[in-house]
Amino acid sequence: MTAHPSQRGALYLVPTPLDFGIKQDVPPSVGEWLPAETLTAASRITHWITENAKSTRAFLKRVEAVHALAVPLQAQQLVELPRAAHKKGDHVPQAGMDAQARALLSPAELGHDVGLVSEAGMPAIADPGGSIVRAAHALGLRVVPLTGPVSLMLALAASGLNGQSFAFVGYVPQDAMERAQRLKELEARALKTGQTQIVIETPYRNAALLQGMLQTLHPHTRLAVCGALSLPQQVCRSALVNDWKRDQRLAASLPLDAPCVFLLGR
Repeated sequence: MTAHPSQRGALYLVPTPLDFGIKQDVPPSVGEWLPAETLTAASRITHWITENAKSTRAFLKRVEAVHALAVPLQAQQLVELPRAAHKKGDHVPQAGMDAQARALLSPAELGHDVGLVSEAGMPAIADPGGSIVRAAHALGLRVVPLTGPVSLMLALAASGLNGQSFAFVGYVPQDAMERAQRLKELEARALKTGQTQIVIETPYRNAALLQGMLQTLHPHTRLAVCGALSLPQQVCRSALVNDWKRDQRLAASLPLDAPCVFLLGR
């Protein structure tokens, strides 16, 4: 979007398709996942704060196939979030990181609309970007979330678990013993309060997490797993742990090499 010298720009939270990292010969049109209003807004933005510049350029190239960009792809201004935001997250307020976020929003102070984008889905949800949103509010900038896919909500809706009370708890430990302890804690909370617990993992560890859940959780705890959400190969399965163990087809049908969301509860 063009600069407005007499006023400050806005921060747009721009969702992207959930197929990042999925092997595809020819990715479907971005218009299959994002509404026209979101694509139009994205095509007008020229300044970006991004989790990964390479994936953002690939996203903009797909947007360009549907809507002409305000400036050529080579002229788009992209800055990546600090490395610490990737490694440790930026959802918890920290003075240093929040100060860096304010600096990244300087184009908005000059009248440019700025887009915040992650590699897949909605930025700042299960992805870095929270520091940018906090900084925008602190600076008095308008924050505009655009419509697009959010894997956590899609999985929750498809799980049959409690959608009135739920918690996204991110990743569980990789170490088997620590993971089992954490899963037991989450299960105890879910069974006591009825609150659905939502967990994610990197695709290459999905199979280990699922196996750990089946070994650790109570037979009558409900476990739902949703993989490759919004994609042609998506699968959602929800059953008691005991049923998962008895019917190996449930796990065999899952695209565990794709991004998955794991949910547990009553």
